Amino acid sequence: MTLNCNGKILDFSSKKIMGIVNISDDSFFDGGKYNTIDKVIPHVHELIYNGADIIDVGGFSSKPGSKLISAKEELEHISEFIVELISNFKNTIFSIDTYNSSVAEFALSEGFSIVNDISSGKYDINMYNVVKEFNSGYIMMHMQGDPNNMQQNPEYGNVVESIKSFFKKKIKELHNLNFSNIIIDPGFGFGKTVNHNYQILKELESFKTLKRPIMVGFSRKSMISKVLNVDPNNALNGTTVLNTIALEKGANIIRVHDVLEACQCKKLLEKLN
Repeated sequence: MTLNCNGKILDFSSKKIMGIVNISDDSFFDGGKYNTIDKVIPHVHELIYNGADIIDVGGFSSKPGSKLISAKEELEHISEFIVELISNFKNTIFSIDTYNSSVAEFALSEGFSIVNDISSGKYDINMYNVVKEFNSGYIMMHMQGDPNNMQQNPEYGNVVESIKSFFKKKIKELHNLNFSNIIIDPGFGFGKTVNHNYQILKELESFKTLKRPIMVGFSRKSMISKVLNVDPNNALNGTTVLNTIALEKGANIIRVHDVLEACQCKKLLEKLN
């Protein structure tokens, strides 16, 4: 399967590694580390050198308890980074992590290829029109509730079937707009308990029935820290274990802070298989 994402081809004949670039100061793991252009440019160089296929750039935090920000505030914060990154890395596939359509539109107009939307269009009704206009890739994520309340006792009858039902509805909505460049993300840690997260991972293969590429993001999250009783700084080994399981169970993209280790995981699996 291949997707033409705003003019750049994403080929899923092999697994893809998405490197995380958090511009915000309050992201749960690396907040403040890459909040200036001088810090971001060498970091992106390193991610690409280590094997990243996609660079995902975000200007806000969506960690539990965080508040939504306005499109104006987000664009003021991130626009300079978008312009500089495209200027320095013309052949790179960039993804913009946003739920605001005007931010997505700006990034895509500058040369970004993918929109990574944690809300799947919930927060901005114009998002679908923007991704269709640019024929970008569109990552839609499942989230129960909102970032400020999503971890307050999330409940499901059957978590996997609930998420699949959500995606079926959203995929149909986009297909009705003649848009099909869709990637699905079950949203590990977004409105799920630890047990929910591991049940989703256990049944990840079942999402293949939706016939869309699957992205997962475990990188240093609390679903690892809480089980191993470690902090995020010591959750890399656990991240690698879960990435390995996810790739074996059909994930097409793994979204990570630590690209080198993720690429090593991918290469070893390729050799095994």
